[in-house]
Amino acid sequence: MFSSLRRWGASSSYARLPRGPQAQKCSPEKNASFFSKMTYSWFSRIIILGYKKPLEREDLFELNESDSSYTVCPIFEKQWRKEVLRNQERQKVKSSFHKETHTRKPSLLYALWNTFKFVLIQVALFKVFAVILSFTCPLIMKQMIIFCEHGPNFGWSGYGYALALFIVVVLQTLILQQYQRFNMLASAKIKTAVIGLIYKKEIGIHLCHGVDDQEKRIENDMVGNKEYLGAISVALLLSNASRKKFSTGEIINLMSADAQQLMDLTANVNLLWSAPFQILMAMSLIWQELGPAVLAGVAVLVFVIPLNAFVATRMKQLKKSKMRNKDKQIRLLYEILHGIKILKLYAWEPSYKKKVIEIREQELEIQKSAGYLAVFSMLTLTCIPFLVSLATFCIYFLLDEGNILTATKVFTSMSLFNILRLPLFDLPMVISAVVQTRISLGRLEDFLNTEELLPQSIETNYIGDHAIGFTNASFSWDKTGIPVLKDLNIKIPEGALVAVVGQVGSGKSSVLSAILGEMEKLTGVVQRKGSVAYVSQQAWIQNCILQENILFGSIMQKQFYERVLEACALLPDLEQLPNGDQTEIGERGVNISGGQKHRVSLARAVYSGADIYLLDDPLSAVDVHVGKQLFEKVIGSSGILKNKTRILVTHNLALLPQVDLIVVMESGRVAQMGTYQELLSKPLSLANLLQAFSGQEQAHALKQVSVINSRTILKDQTLEQNDRVIDKCLVIGWKYAKIEAEEMLWPQKALEKAFIESRKTVLSEKRNSSCWRGLFVCSGAYALTRGSLAASRTLHAQLLDNVLHLPLQFFETNPIGQIISRFTKDMFIIDIRFHYYLRTWVNCTLDVVGTILVIVGALPLFILAVIPLVFLYFTIQRYYVASSRQIRRLAGASRSPVISHFSETLSGVPTIRAFGHEQRFIQQNKEVVNENLVCFYNNVISNRWLSVRLEFLGNLLVFFAALLAVLAGNSIDSAVVGLSISYALNVSNNDCVITQSLNFWVRKACEIETNAVSIERVCEYENMDKEDPVLFSGTLQMNLDPLDKYSDGQLWEVLELCHLKEFVQSLPRKLLHEISEGGENLSVGQRQLICLARALLRKTKILILDEATASIDFETDNLVQATIRKEFSDCTILTIAHRLHSVMDSDRVLVLDSGRITEFETPQNLIQQKGLFFDMLTEAEITQVSGTKIK
Repeated sequence: MFSSLRRWGASSSYARLPRGPQAQKCSPEKNASFFSKMTYSWFSRIIILGYKKPLEREDLFELNESDSSYTVCPIFEKQWRKEVLRNQERQKVKSSFHKETHTRKPSLLYALWNTFKFVLIQVALFKVFAVILSFTCPLIMKQMIIFCEHGPNFGWSGYGYALALFIVVVLQTLILQQYQRFNMLASAKIKTAVIGLIYKKEIGIHLCHGVDDQEKRIENDMVGNKEYLGAISVALLLSNASRKKFSTGEIINLMSADAQQLMDLTANVNLLWSAPFQILMAMSLIWQELGPAVLAGVAVLVFVIPLNAFVATRMKQLKKSKMRNKDKQIRLLYEILHGIKILKLYAWEPSYKKKVIEIREQELEIQKSAGYLAVFSMLTLTCIPFLVSLATFCIYFLLDEGNILTATKVFTSMSLFNILRLPLFDLPMVISAVVQTRISLGRLEDFLNTEELLPQSIETNYIGDHAIGFTNASFSWDKTGIPVLKDLNIKIPEGALVAVVGQVGSGKSSVLSAILGEMEKLTGVVQRKGSVAYVSQQAWIQNCILQENILFGSIMQKQFYERVLEACALLPDLEQLPNGDQTEIGERGVNISGGQKHRVSLARAVYSGADIYLLDDPLSAVDVHVGKQLFEKVIGSSGILKNKTRILVTHNLALLPQVDLIVVMESGRVAQMGTYQELLSKPLSLANLLQAFSGQEQAHALKQVSVINSRTILKDQTLEQNDRVIDKCLVIGWKYAKIEAEEMLWPQKALEKAFIESRKTVLSEKRNSSCWRGLFVCSGAYALTRGSLAASRTLHAQLLDNVLHLPLQFFETNPIGQIISRFTKDMFIIDIRFHYYLRTWVNCTLDVVGTILVIVGALPLFILAVIPLVFLYFTIQRYYVASSRQIRRLAGASRSPVISHFSETLSGVPTIRAFGHEQRFIQQNKEVVNENLVCFYNNVISNRWLSVRLEFLGNLLVFFAALLAVLAGNSIDSAVVGLSISYALNVSNNDCVITQSLNFWVRKACEIETNAVSIERVCEYENMDKEDPVLFSGTLQMNLDPLDKYSDGQLWEVLELCHLKEFVQSLPRKLLHEISEGGENLSVGQRQLICLARALLRKTKILILDEATASIDFETDNLVQATIRKEFSDCTILTIAHRLHSVMDSDRVLVLDSGRITEFETPQNLIQQKGLFFDMLTEAEITQVSGTKIK
């Protein structure tokens, strides 16, 4: 029976699992034509499909083979292994010359470069061509202005310049979008590779597993001796000391925040060389126009460098502080969510909420400082282009009185200055990102190079006459710690049943950990023969259906499976579960009892078909009769495991006569060992031991009773979840928009226009424009920073408050990773990204409108080209937004399983490693990461699809502006030509981040809508109504107004409206009256009235009353109903009630029968129809409604 069960542990590290039906929808990119690849036309089918219907996961295209996690992870891990070996060789060489050398850690950056260098070089080449083409446009524009100045002397060359300009901008668009595509996917692959390595480090897997022979020869040549190679070729097993250093929250933060930071830098790393290159190119071309005067602009730039250095240094410090606070917050949130039952049982939510809020306030203070630094940077960066051009033109005038600013010089120079703005804006930001990424790299390297356990300390290939053997073995939890187990000498025969007993803290569970290799072996020899199954003392349950928990990756064999269920006493439980063994088990098994968890864990071990079973007190959480059945049918001499080696840690001393060997532990040593009869015959009789243990057994039994009673109380207080969501996204967006409306920027092109008027006016106008624009930008950014921080603080507080007060059923059906994602990823978008997108969209909207008006004013016929192009713009946007929104939703849904699976694995590492299922869980991690990567890939391609089309329309604007200028000939001034073409170039220029760009305008509109998903998800958690009256331990005032927003007068007013004023006044402490846990010192009716008072205080626009007055007497109910109708007269009220008189004055009544809507009309019409509602009134003996008798 056991031999026929397949174990996943022996499979290859990167063996593919079946990937389901989605594998059939391969990406057509590889087989697409050159034109289709360059324009992303092959993706149009997804865009059209998303416009017609909501996209599903199976609608998306799969990744190319080279981009999937199945390909990326093993390649990177091989390079990481090589880097570890190189580093050790370097340290070995250094140590031969110097006795004391600084230990250098393996470089994660170097391993990443070796893995992805070719694709990064390819990306850099695309960037080179795009930058070069960006400087071609001003030069062609210069020739067109010269053409207009000389008129017919140039013949048909004007049309050639217009066509050349169109070709250049089209090429720039195509090359730039290829750069963006490869750049974003390269950064995503780097993040995927790092996540895979972190996961392997935590779960534990052999680094040199799967290395080909050639690579092994290379490594042998590098190292030079077998002993050293054996020390390096170890499994990545995080030691216990390392686990103390890195908590679960911190490891999750490494996977999410630090890996994301690495991805963000990769996406912008080319700016490190392209920004200085663009600055130098722009300056050299301006030199050709204005001569040495350009040095004045260079001087201004040099002056700004120390400011940028100061900002970067300060940002580095703030980043460190922010990451520390983020670690604290995530760690605390995990503790709260893992112990949510205890928090609710003891009503500790307010105190823990206060702790989280304190950490959040520290984070907001740091964010505020960073925001003010950003305001300062924005002020300097906004003024720099103006100051540079101002200084340049001033010096140009002063150098020679003959220097004249012609239209050619002005617009060519201004176009070059405009190109200069982007690198000046980006360079400080990327420098700051480099500083922040260095911190993240350091954190990642610290984790990847932490102390590891050595599996070689246990001989697993032992061949002998015993299954497990200890010879003079001592163990500790870390290498430098005090020995926990000392001088163990134990030989366990194959097929024996061994009981390990002892007092609390004697080292019983540690013996099992030593067998598993989870402890540091200090001395001695440990031998183990055969596969292992492990049942931990705290049962580890996966968030999947119950059947999958038991099978644990093995093939289903129905007959044996049913036998295991019967032996483990699970059949009665399956009858009670809603879907039997197909019931979804929540995270950590929150929707099953402790005894059920242990029996499921035991069934998993039994079904595995292992050779050795390590059972850490699995009978402690079950009833006596159930424990007896488990021992007889599973563990004992007549059970399923009768021929297996079983080591049972137990407090049930009545089982000792039935075991083959007893090991008595005391203070980490084996005090006695032998059969039951042998121990009875020794000087220290077993009877004395039984007597010593009996007191603890009684205490343990009392503790079990307490737990059972607590569970009963908790079960009685469990609340049902009503998933009614009020979408506040538009309201929040409007608040942001109001802030942005105050930030009206000075028209950006006033400077160029001024040049047309006169030379003298330009300097004054330029100076005024620069100062006023800088002040407007600074003021707007400052107001937005404060406003966004206030909005973030409010949203986070409401989110935390509602999560803490959600019913337990919610936590049973929603993974912790999903909840944590609301506090991390979604709050990050709300904190940082959403207001940035909104601000830039408002700015861009104003700039786009102004730009089109200026060009139409200069070239009236341009309106004929604008109208159809605007129609096409909005058509493309409508198609794109419909699809992009769905892709972003799918991406958000695919992100939570990554965190949930990671968290689940962290809590079950000992069990996973004991069963030898590391490879399977690594494969599952690749699958969930790959699913997220698929959504990211489709999102990237959809953005490129949009950009190519929008930029092409912008390129047509450039062409039409140039063509109309040529057609106008001498009828318009050359300055007008330069003005219109420079405006059109800015409209089509995708390189511009805060300047005029229709492409940028549409993209930001889409970003606002898609990023509003994060606000929507947070709002969902903030608007979940509770059916039962929920009160918390604390004062009545706190229950009414937890955030202290309202005055005492307002509280008394709502109490009077709810007819509670007299009752509260009769209490000794009135509003400060202490309410016990769950409101037990109040009647259910009083609790309902207090909850109603809380709703009245909030003045919500939608009120849902789910049996809100069911426990109140009819007289008070009538008074309350009258109060509700009066106070909520302008609100939408949805009443769910069995008391029909409370709904008779409703505008509409919805009648349900067997889950179907049978009637929906006004009460009067329903009475006249004499249908189901009429029958209900008759049965309720309601004979009169609003003065009218019911017949």
